[in-house]
Amino acid sequence: MLRSWRVTNKFFVAGEERAARVQDLFAAVAPRYDLINDLQSFGLHRYWKRRVLTLATVRPGMRALDLCCGTGDIALALAREGAEVVGLDFSAPMLAVAQQRLENSCAQKNSSVQFLQGDAQHIPFPDASFDIVTIGYGLRNLANLDAGLREIQRVARPGARLLALDFGRPDNALWREIYFAYLGKFVPWMGRIFCGDPDTHSYILESLLHYAGQHGVAARMEALGLINTRIINFMGGVMSINYAEKPR
Repeated sequence: MLRSWRVTNKFFVAGEERAARVQDLFAAVAPRYDLINDLQSFGLHRYWKRRVLTLATVRPGMRALDLCCGTGDIALALAREGAEVVGLDFSAPMLAVAQQRLENSCAQKNSSVQFLQGDAQHIPFPDASFDIVTIGYGLRNLANLDAGLREIQRVARPGARLLALDFGRPDNALWREIYFAYLGKFVPWMGRIFCGDPDTHSYILESLLHYAGQHGVAARMEALGLINTRIINFMGGVMSINYAEKPR
């Protein structure tokens, strides 16, 4: 019999307080965020992000917005392809790491990439501003998923490509149980070892249990009138990319 997972986590609360708790979480993990990403995904997050880049089909001169940009992996990759990029995140400690990576990267010296602090639910740009909008591991952390998706749709230009990479919910019940056990038992130890607090990483499972998952996100994208929606699953759905386009 499969376990009915229930998790309590100090960084996860519903409603208006959620943003503040998530701020606290990312302030705690920022110094070790990239290292732990490599360890907990066995380096596979780099491949998943390359798939985002491939699906974005960047052409030089395009404007790209990377929401919840964190330490800048996707934003910097978009810039290397020739896009004019804005990386937006509400965590100042995470943005500080992203800015330092930009300054340390010779390949980025002449690129057009800017990191800004801001809220993905209230994007500080006019309608139809970007040819590409990406969000990596961010939708799951929004207090209001629908508000975030509406903002993504609003700032996208007609014909824009929209891509959301995040933890998924496997369809196969047994595989989902094994995956949740990994997130619930092993990953929190990384939080304990590297951040001194297992709750920094048991948060992943807690947030995933309350997340719409890849199928729920796809349905919401279609309800907004987005087209050519696709779900690209990795490893049986433990990780996924939701892809959509804004009609011309």
